[in-house]
Amino acid sequence: MILLVCFQDMWLYLSEYEKFNDFGNEASLVWHETNIPYATWGPESTRTLSLKYYPSEALKNNGSLYTHVFFARSGYPPDPNDPEYQPQAAFGRTHPVVAYFPKPRSDRRKSLLGNSKDAEGVESLAMVADDAETDSKDDGPIEWIAYWKPNITINLVDNFTLYGHNAVPPNIAPYLNIEPSKGNYYPTILFNEFWLLRDKLIAINESVTELPLNLEVGPISMMKWQLFLQIDQSFQIHRSYGSMLEGEADQLKRVFLEGNPYLLVITMVVSLLHSVFDFLAFKNDIQFWNKNKSMEGLSAKSVVVSFLCQLIVFLYLLDNETSWMILASSGIGCCIEFWKIGKAMHIEIDRSGKIPMLRFRDRDSYASNKTKEYDDIAMKYLSYVLFFLVACSSIYTLMYERHKSWYSWILSSLTSCVYMFGFIMMCPQLFINYKLKSVAHLPWRQMTYKFLNTIIDDLFAFVIKMPILHRLSVFRDDLIFLIYLYQRWVYPVDKKRINEFGFGGEDDQTSGSADVTTAKEDEKKTN
Repeated sequence: MILLVCFQDMWLYLSEYEKFNDFGNEASLVWHETNIPYATWGPESTRTLSLKYYPSEALKNNGSLYTHVFFARSGYPPDPNDPEYQPQAAFGRTHPVVAYFPKPRSDRRKSLLGNSKDAEGVESLAMVADDAETDSKDDGPIEWIAYWKPNITINLVDNFTLYGHNAVPPNIAPYLNIEPSKGNYYPTILFNEFWLLRDKLIAINESVTELPLNLEVGPISMMKWQLFLQIDQSFQIHRSYGSMLEGEADQLKRVFLEGNPYLLVITMVVSLLHSVFDFLAFKNDIQFWNKNKSMEGLSAKSVVVSFLCQLIVFLYLLDNETSWMILASSGIGCCIEFWKIGKAMHIEIDRSGKIPMLRFRDRDSYASNKTKEYDDIAMKYLSYVLFFLVACSSIYTLMYERHKSWYSWILSSLTSCVYMFGFIMMCPQLFINYKLKSVAHLPWRQMTYKFLNTIIDDLFAFVIKMPILHRLSVFRDDLIFLIYLYQRWVYPVDKKRINEFGFGGEDDQTSGSADVTTAKEDEKKTN
């Protein structure tokens, strides 16, 4: 196979028919360029054009529109009916300018109090493809809407590879345009839509009078084209497995398209560090709880409340059809928090009734000292504040926001409270430290990893788009850590007090002295 290359002339036509033969219609010709070099990288190899297109009535009513691009060797026409036409000197390709997606379903959320004015005042702003799934309650047929592609990028692939018969790679074969008489193939025409995001598409209806159209033609390297193909295939595989939702691919592309390159590199490095610190903090957390000897100095109620908060977030994600990978991560977090309850309290199964129930009983090391008393006092007054804030927030969302059901309202209200007021549940440990006037050998390794992650979260809160509630939840951790550091500075280290992970300073001294004694005995034996 021999690749045909030379300077090319280009003709671009717009037609409502998929097959095009009307080369003499000047109204259909919207762009013509001459002497476009092939496989030449420079200003002369890239051409652009911006124009306004006025849709016909047929196009406004879910009609179709196609772009027909033809390349021919300079001096030769693309029309097969022209006497000077040469089949091996001209080639072309057709591509739709209009894409069709299911009409976004109407928002199923409603005002639970029946306030019609508020329900009419707030409208759903759904993404183009986010609501492609049909609802079981919607029995009617799916309505499709035409969307206009405002950007059309035409690339000629820079490829000089000589392929043998039956040796064309399967991912390239569909794009090859082979000349049937001699088996030669023309330069590959690629309509590059990799950077065409869904939210850039324009819905076509009867009210649309003009549409923008930005055209570009230029070369693309073989490596770059293959990279785009591999990324698109990877996105499709993830969507088929359910590990990526519709629209997430566009969000990832937008980071590279609209973000600052330097900021993007910093974000990637910081994200890697965040993952490492998160893993180390998780590892040390499991290690300390696994070796926990005593609950003295540790708030057992905070462990229980932490599990409830994690469970609320998991149910909220499940109700909002989140990716299964995020659900799996949240579910594992719930299991770990419940495992911590088993380390903080005695869990027993009560079989006295018809239905077996779980019973939680305080450990002796927790109930036999001042820790339980201070923990009860802290949770008593903090719960008053929390219940008041939860009630006010829930009433506000019930009156002024819409929800799918009462169950969704309860979950969304509780989740909002976890994000906004969850820091209150971190305060009992601080109160215990305050009453005991000691921080008792803090687990600095784990605390350091968590504090570093908090600093990284602060950076993300400024550079990454996120919900305001999640942004507030990031800064609440800063306040807790600062108070923790202040307690470390103010209170002396009590070597006798057992910390929240069951370790004390005397344990380290005992083990250290034992090691010294063993070393001296070994030295005597050697001598």
